[in-house]
Amino acid sequence: MIRAFDAVSLPLLRWLDPEDAHRLAIQGLKLWPPVKPRPDDSKLAVRAFGLNFSNPVGIAAGFDKNAEAPDALLRLGFGFVEVGTVTPKPQAGNPRPRLFRLERDEAVINRMGFNNEGAEVVLRRLAARAQYGGIVGVNVGANKDSDDRVADYVKLIETFAPLASYFTVNVSSPNTPGLRNLQQAAALDDLLARVIDARERVRAAAGDTPVLLKIAPDLSLGELDDVVHIARSRRVDGMIVANTTLSRSPTLRERTKMNEQGGLSGRPLFRLSTRMVAETFVRAEGAFPLIGVGGIDSGGAALTKIRAGATLVQLYSALVYKGLGLVESIKADLASTLLRTDRDSLAEIVGADAPMITAEEWPV
Repeated sequence: MIRAFDAVSLPLLRWLDPEDAHRLAIQGLKLWPPVKPRPDDSKLAVRAFGLNFSNPVGIAAGFDKNAEAPDALLRLGFGFVEVGTVTPKPQAGNPRPRLFRLERDEAVINRMGFNNEGAEVVLRRLAARAQYGGIVGVNVGANKDSDDRVADYVKLIETFAPLASYFTVNVSSPNTPGLRNLQQAAALDDLLARVIDARERVRAAAGDTPVLLKIAPDLSLGELDDVVHIARSRRVDGMIVANTTLSRSPTLRERTKMNEQGGLSGRPLFRLSTRMVAETFVRAEGAFPLIGVGGIDSGGAALTKIRAGATLVQLYSALVYKGLGLVESIKADLASTLLRTDRDSLAEIVGADAPMITAEEWPV
């Protein structure tokens, strides 16, 4: 069924404006039949952040910003879904056009600007589907015009704690002016202190909700030292590495579109984001698990990210070019690798190549 859907939908969607195509994809998923997914190979099960994942492949934030189709995505075989980025108040985002395909590079540039329907709408949708279970994380951010951005994060933690499987504190989007400044040491320490305090205040009523930190791939190694040190000292439950990049590789072939302002994702991000996963893994020293994101478009790419230090992986941009069948393909490749190497779980290879990767020349 998924293969047939991809065969029909991919050519159609690629003819449309990227943002219109995305909207149509969400509408299509809302109509996806309520069929149970094929059970995952038990060897793909992962335990992280106190949660049990049936498989390690998740969909990254930005795809289902407003929690319109998390259950359809779970039925399609994702091990977890991350909705958002959600802000306290509804937000229109940046002017269109703000989403661009780099076809020959299998990449995407976006400058969406946290467009979403706001916390109240997303909360209502998550409450309506709470009985269905499944791991659904909530990616939280600040409104562009907020007078106190840290207070925005605190408010969202308090609001969504009863319904979120986990939180992602997003301080790494390049499309909200000044947001990445929250990755600087003093600001990040204050933010995480207040976020963790908010989580603790609502723990008795909402349970223990893991808090993850999502970082940019454009941090210097000195900045990464500070970020990981603060994340460890504030006892976050994990990190997501990494968001989109502002850098533009000279190897990009879409020479006109590559100059569009915004964050670049997709295949060209793979080497940089994988290097950042490995660098974060060696600095974390097992203090918490990592989710690896950026350029995953095959089982081999997912395996490389895991061997670099990721316990779980997320994808998004590759779906534009490979379709929804990519999810099952990645899982099949991972299960085949475990069988071929006589391993019982992916945990046995997490970070196996991190020392080697961090010794390589910096990716261009």
